[in-house]
Amino acid sequence: MYHLVLRNSGTKNKFIVSEKTFEEDLQYINNNGYTTILVKDLIDYTEGKKDLPPKPILLTFDDGAYNNYLYAFPLAKKYNAKFVFSPICFESEKYSKVTDENPAYAHANWKHISEMVNSGLVEIQNHTYNMHSSKKPRIGCTKRNDESVNQYKDRLTEDLKKAQELIKENTGTEPTALFYPFGARSECSEEIVKSIGFKATFLCESKVNNITKDPKCLFGLNRFIRPPGISSQKFFSSFDK
Repeated sequence: MYHLVLRNSGTKNKFIVSEKTFEEDLQYINNNGYTTILVKDLIDYTEGKKDLPPKPILLTFDDGAYNNYLYAFPLAKKYNAKFVFSPICFESEKYSKVTDENPAYAHANWKHISEMVNSGLVEIQNHTYNMHSSKKPRIGCTKRNDESVNQYKDRLTEDLKKAQELIKENTGTEPTALFYPFGARSECSEEIVKSIGFKATFLCESKVNNITKDPKCLFGLNRFIRPPGISSQKFFSSFDK
């Protein structure tokens, strides 16, 4: 799980890696028998439509930062690596109305996102329209204490469908998975998400996933956050058994 990629990170912020680190990760993947896949490949596997390669790996980018397009996307093309890009659609919409491409804070606009999709290397998934808050009364996609289950269902459904519509309108693709902001969800979240039609959900816990032929295994998938300051060898060895 990646968030921000900067030319020279110069920080210990756990959400930022350097362009050099990401390239070294791609080199490690190529040199150690991994094959980058997309959510579509996981879904097709569980539905019996295709097999997975021996060492499949999913590279995911949350939030939709412009620096993902500026630095990570060219490297993905260089190494023929696939990745999943999950933007906060409110931000994509906002930055599509202004001319601001500062890699330190800007978000990718719909033109950038469409270009990535059309490359065939990047898959767009849902990270909500505007439920990316880490502050109470609602953290991510969690239910507020002052709303009923029905009110929560309406609010979550409205937000996710708005994101679905914007992504489809601007890229021609419709997301099949929800990447929960901060991995935050409530007890009734998955039932609501499934009712909308999503076939997979992703969290933020550093655990290895066990993928089977049962489509139910794609809900609540874990991801290892890629921190700065450690080598690709050390990072990948934490789950490469």
